[in-house]
Amino acid sequence: MTKYFIFTAFIAVTAFAFIASGCGKSGKEVKTSEKQSASDNKTGKVMTVDIEKSTVNWLGKKVTGQHDGTIKLAKGEFTVDNGKVTGGKFEMDMNSIVNVDLTDAALNAKLTGHLKSDDFFGTAKFPVSKFEITKVDALNDPNKPGMNSTITGNLTIKDITKSISFPAEIRIENGVLNAKADFDIDRTEWNVKYGSGKFFENLGDKMISDNFNLKLSLTAK
Repeated sequence: MTKYFIFTAFIAVTAFAFIASGCGKSGKEVKTSEKQSASDNKTGKVMTVDIEKSTVNWLGKKVTGQHDGTIKLAKGEFTVDNGKVTGGKFEMDMNSIVNVDLTDAALNAKLTGHLKSDDFFGTAKFPVSKFEITKVDALNDPNKPGMNSTITGNLTIKDITKSISFPAEIRIENGVLNAKADFDIDRTEWNVKYGSGKFFENLGDKMISDNFNLKLSLTAK
């Protein structure tokens, strides 16, 4: 066994252990807590999300690589008072989830079908995921350039609701609202446990990261 082989094996094992232990975190993980109460008396102007101009991108990682794609918004709205967002409600059509990186049609269809199955999002039974804003705070953090707000709200996936908070960029100009955010959720908190090292042993290179990234770009007026 050559020194090169030993070194290569050491690097591979170390990398796997790094991923498996969860140490390879992105720094985008959201804080999760129990469902929060949302006021039904939000005052201000309702701005409707343009679902054709808005995007929800997802990214999932595994030991051997990663996959990414999109989910379509079914509808959404922000409540704005004196130039500040005070609330909002959004729905994602989970049956619209697609993969964009696999060019082989058969493999693409297989992955998409698996994501829609009960192993993941169970879209036949849970066709809609929801997010409702409960609070918006100003954010001034040099470690999060461009982000000017912290959004807190209730995220519902597979009929499980958790409160999450994440940084966002919100701009309102000429009657148009643009909001952007990029964060990771721990999918297992919403009972999406397939391939998770926290719940299954001896997965080897079949293990999938618990972190599921969502990147939002929303336009409303």
